[in-house]
Amino acid sequence: MLNRRYIRVKVFQALYSYYQSDSSAVEQVEKGMINSIEKIYDLYLYIIQLLLEIKKEANHKIELRKGKRVPTEEDLNPNMKFVNNLVLQQFEDNVIFQRLCSNRKIAWHPDEDLPSKLFEKLILSEDYQLYMQTRDNKFGEDKDFAAKIISKFINEDDGLEFHIEEKSIYWLDDLSMVNVNLIKTIKDLKSTNTENDEILTPLYKDREDDLNFIKKLFRKTVANNVELEQHIKDTTKNWELDRIALLDMILMKMAISEMIHFSSIPVKVSMNEYIELSKYYSTPKSKIFINGVLDKLSAQLRREGVIVKKGRGLVE
Repeated sequence: MLNRRYIRVKVFQALYSYYQSDSSAVEQVEKGMINSIEKIYDLYLYIIQLLLEIKKEANHKIELRKGKRVPTEEDLNPNMKFVNNLVLQQFEDNVIFQRLCSNRKIAWHPDEDLPSKLFEKLILSEDYQLYMQTRDNKFGEDKDFAAKIISKFINEDDGLEFHIEEKSIYWLDDLSMVNVNLIKTIKDLKSTNTENDEILTPLYKDREDDLNFIKKLFRKTVANNVELEQHIKDTTKNWELDRIALLDMILMKMAISEMIHFSSIPVKVSMNEYIELSKYYSTPKSKIFINGVLDKLSAQLRREGVIVKKGRGLVE
């Protein structure tokens, strides 16, 4: 689920918090950073549960119609296609998913009305009407519709954003990324999956390797702050450091730290990653400025032997 760019964003956010605070200890900020990353998986499970709550709401409406004093034929013989959606059933039956939710205490409260509101919005949509034109469940069709619920209804719902912001201070920034990965999870499902199969996308590709990268990048950037600032100062002699935006400074410090302390990552990769991040998190002109500084500085540090790359294709 987590790629290196998203990991860099999390470290960047933690460093911004650290440099903005006069009192936060390094250990405290690092702990908060790791906790915010771990919470991403709670949100992932929570959104899957939301899908199941919408399904539960659909079933509840069907039962209410059956119990009417004078039910119609349609009330007594409803179209159960959505309720029987094969993808939602896989999640509902999956032992690993249920165990994770129990262990992490992830659950929707019975009194929360968001699932009901989302279901009402769903049934009025053209997507739902087209899906319910038949009564037979086909796995491919069910996958496509479950993915549409995420992309067209859950991902764009203001009520959900407000709801999760109240649930966790960490979740709102991660919602879009989680929804993208949940759609991928759905598209990767197979009709032959059993209740004991691992159908969920893991948070880390390699937990130990990713956590080492996260902690090392954060710690090296903080520990070598004075040295990193000096590198930047030497490369921007026509600029006063206090004229450089804090966000730009943090991105450049991270980039330089990564170039120096991660021998297996190509310099060009590090440069491109932080230049890309500057497009989203800094000023419109930051991309050109950061590119110029890093290009000049990386060449200088390689000549001085400060940046040394190891591994196939990295030795220059």
